[in-house]
Amino acid sequence: MINAYRANGLHTVLSPDVPGQSLTSDIVWIDLVAPSHEEDRLVEDLLGIEVPTRDDLKDIEPSSRLYVEKDAVFMTASLVFKADTNNPQITDVAFILTGDRLVTVRYAEPKSFNLFIAALGRAPDETCDGRMLLAHLIETIADRTAEILETVVARVDQLSNDIFRGRDERRPPKFLEHKLAEIAECHRLVGKVRDSLSSLSRVLSFLLNVPAVQEDTKVVSLCATVVKDVATLSEHAAFIAGNIAFLLDASLGLINVEQNAIIKIFSIASVVFLPPTLVASVYGMNFRAMPELDWTFGYPMALVGMLISAIVPFYFFRWKGWL
Repeated sequence: MINAYRANGLHTVLSPDVPGQSLTSDIVWIDLVAPSHEEDRLVEDLLGIEVPTRDDLKDIEPSSRLYVEKDAVFMTASLVFKADTNNPQITDVAFILTGDRLVTVRYAEPKSFNLFIAALGRAPDETCDGRMLLAHLIETIADRTAEILETVVARVDQLSNDIFRGRDERRPPKFLEHKLAEIAECHRLVGKVRDSLSSLSRVLSFLLNVPAVQEDTKVVSLCATVVKDVATLSEHAAFIAGNIAFLLDASLGLINVEQNAIIKIFSIASVVFLPPTLVASVYGMNFRAMPELDWTFGYPMALVGMLISAIVPFYFFRWKGWL
């Protein structure tokens, strides 16, 4: 799909099935969403540029992601989408500055684009230029990334409260094991956010060195502000990743403590029942010269002896603080 937007937020859909189409001067943004080969050809014919394909966007070489060709600036950034689900993903989005227009090529639906489109009609008049439009779009992406990190912080705080709940409160079976899965989800999301922020940082650094952008002081000022925001978000993401690593280590440590406590109980139980077993084994031997076998109170005395031999170690362990 090809969406052509004007500065006031109004847009039209371009289709290769309609002959004789042209771009009016007030169209500042062309957004290609999962374009077909025919739609790529249409935009190439209208703008005189080569539109990156899906395979081109997957190329991770910096030279293939950031370059200038025929006075058009090509930049590819990795953005997080499906961040509100249990399966966050990374998608590559191409940003192309050609003349006074911005062209974006994407094969996914990052929420930041929907937010930007919704606010496009409320944007000031200065966004009529493609360069300023791109700066505001990247700013929206950075703001959406900040929202994602805020969501992760809330999840990490809740995980911390659940993991370090009161010692006297009994946990359900497999409770910590389930929390490990949630910690892994947070870690995966933060990892993708850090990759996205690193990609945005490279795009902004490249954009600030483009001569056409340097001519516009407002664009340079806004991009410089976004650069600081991205750097701050990167530091914040690193801090969150450290907290997640701590929760992971703490959860594994608590699991080991619980397992050791179970093994401790079994070990103490085996030691407590060892003396009664010894008494029972002695009187279970079938030797003729065992005077206790002829006693009237031999059986009760054996039971009392086994009981005492079990009670004494138990209270000894309690006295030592091992129970």
